[in-house]
Formats: sequence, structure tokens, C-alpha cells
Amino acid sequence: MSAVICLDLEGVLVPEVWINVSERTGIERLRLTTRDVSDYDELMRMRLKILDEHNLKLSDIQAVIRTMEPLEGAREFLNHLRSLCQVVILSDTYYEFADPLIEKLDRPTLFCNSLKLDSEGRIADYCLRQKDGKRKAVVAIKSLQFKVIAVGDSYNDTTMLAEADVGVLFRPPDNVAAEFPQFPVTRTYGELLTELKKNL
Repeated sequence: MSAVICLDLEGVLVPEVWINVSERTGIERLRLTTRDVSDYDELMRMRLKILDEHNLKLSDIQAVIRTMEPLEGAREFLNHLRSLCQVVILSDTYYEFADPLIEKLDRPTLFCNSLKLDSEGRIADYCLRQKDGKRKAVVAIKSLQFKVIAVGDSYNDTTMLAEADVGVLFRPPDNVAAEFPQFPVTRTYGELLTELKKNL
């Protein structure tokens, strides 16, 4: 059985978008991510409220994202991985956010979500492709008779890791690693590559 590796995007290949937006705007509450809050809807509702309070538009966030680069070594790691097997990026981010970063990663396949804008370019809502989409993508890929190896770092990755044939954490915060001890923890791309190769 051939394998497909499913990787999270933020925290695994690129920095956290919202942390960078927080640092650029000085809005501390925007630093919270899925590493801190396990309920994704709660987190996104909070974010949208903050953006509205500060009159921030999609273009303001995109301006920050365009200045961001993949994590050091991420592009080389990903290209090496793609030479070994098929790779799909499964993310809870949005195409409107991710495109500049995906371009810098040589355009791997990305499954994520989309945003709904108002007439003035503010983010009015977010549209999930489907609830628990990362896990359901793994279910779908497994149904095609592929072995699935999944890599993530946050609470919103854990159902994907559990559904996969093999789940691996990459640079998780201590709280996530402690709550999910069943998943091996890797801290460098070298360690992660070794772990993945063991299971291909």
C-alpha cells in the first residue's frame, strides 16, 4: 500500500499567521491560536470580533502575510518529502491567507477553507469546507487504499492524527504533548523525516 503524508501548515511549515498579525498590530488577544484554544469556532468568533473592533480588513492581514517566510528548512524538507511520496497539506487556514506562503513552498496541494467578505473588504464570516475537515480528509484518503501518515502541532490536528495510520506531533506546545502522549514528538525536520521514513 502506498502512502500519503498529510501535513498541517501553520506551526509545521510556516509561522502562525495570527501571531504575526498580533505582533504587527499590537493586539495581544490575536496571539491566541489552536495551540491555546481547543474550540476552533470559539477562537474564530473571537478573532472576527477583534478585527471588527479594530476596523481591520482582509487586505491588512494579507499585507502581514506577504512579509512572512516559511520556517527555516521547511521548503527543503517538503521538497525532499515530495520526492519520497505524495504529500497533501491539510489546514484550517483560508485560501485568502495561505496563497503567498504556498507560493514560497513551491505550491504543494492544499486543502483548506475560505472567507466571506463584506462590500468593504472586512471579513464577515468564515466558511469551513466541512466540520472536522482534516480528519474527514484523512478518512477519504484512506478509503482510496492509501496508508496515511499525519503531522500536526495543535489541538485542531489531534483528530487527524488519531484517524491516520500514523500520527506525529511536530514542535507541539507542552500542553498538547502532555494531553496526547500517544503521538511521538519531533522537534526538528531531521527528527521528523526520520520518524516519517520509519513508517513509509
